[in-house]
Amino acid sequence: MSVELVGVRRSFGPVVAVDELSLSIPSGSVTVLLGPNGAGKTTAVRLVTGALGADGGTVRVFGLDPGGADGTAVRRRCGVVPARPALYDRLSGYDNLRYGAELFEVEPSLVDDRIHDAATRFGIADVLATRVGGYSTGMRARLALARAVLHEPDLLLLDEPTAGLDPESARIVLHLIDELAERGTAVLMCTHLLLEAEGLADQIVVLDRGRTLVSGSPAQLTRRYWPAARVVLDADDPGVLDRARTLPFVRSYRRNGTATVDLSEPGRIPDLVDALVAAGARLRRVEPQTPSLEQLYFTIREQGS
Repeated sequence: MSVELVGVRRSFGPVVAVDELSLSIPSGSVTVLLGPNGAGKTTAVRLVTGALGADGGTVRVFGLDPGGADGTAVRRRCGVVPARPALYDRLSGYDNLRYGAELFEVEPSLVDDRIHDAATRFGIADVLATRVGGYSTGMRARLALARAVLHEPDLLLLDEPTAGLDPESARIVLHLIDELAERGTAVLMCTHLLLEAEGLADQIVVLDRGRTLVSGSPAQLTRRYWPAARVVLDADDPGVLDRARTLPFVRSYRRNGTATVDLSEPGRIPDLVDALVAAGARLRRVEPQTPSLEQLYFTIREQGS
């Protein structure tokens, strides 16, 4: 296990930023911390890197204590991209990367190859000779990511990695994060943008006021918080759909133009259709629903509040 947090607590004066946080991150996976601003996501990242010490609980990264004597050893194996990465605007992209390689003690004979590979992977090879002060927001984000992976870290920590990016740049960045995980890197990503985590997360941890509301894979959370089967219906005469309310296998029913029906199990969808047709409904739409991450997130928040 790359990261293991157990019952971790951290306060800033009277404000509790992280409260009894437990978290496990295996290698080759993407863990996404979801939550509104102030939920404790950034504090959690700083605890993992040892930039902050815990007031209570246990933090272990690669089996080591990042907040103690092992901190330097831990950080050498981490790549970090903060929400506002510090770059040297008066230096070229190449010089920013070379300086980063020196800080992480990359073998000098490997530096140029590592810079070329990282710059090519993140699509900035053609601007390496340009001063970073002239980079767009998207180019700066890609440069920060390239710098973070020069030393081939075992753990990559990202705080709002697509903040301020245009949709195309954001898509490229998220694809590259997924690629790094496939190569064995453990990734911890903080975001309050649900679309960032859609289709990317192997594990989702929903935070609220420093506490974990829930955690699990998207499939596990769907099974736990989403109805066994939900279907959206429409008909020439929508009023006929109200017949569904009386059926024994219907868990809930609501209609606002179209009807949304929660069933006791997916296999009941044909029974629902048969019953409505028998009641005279001419159906125009029968659409089983799989929840988006946004729908799932707000369902979890509502049930957890």
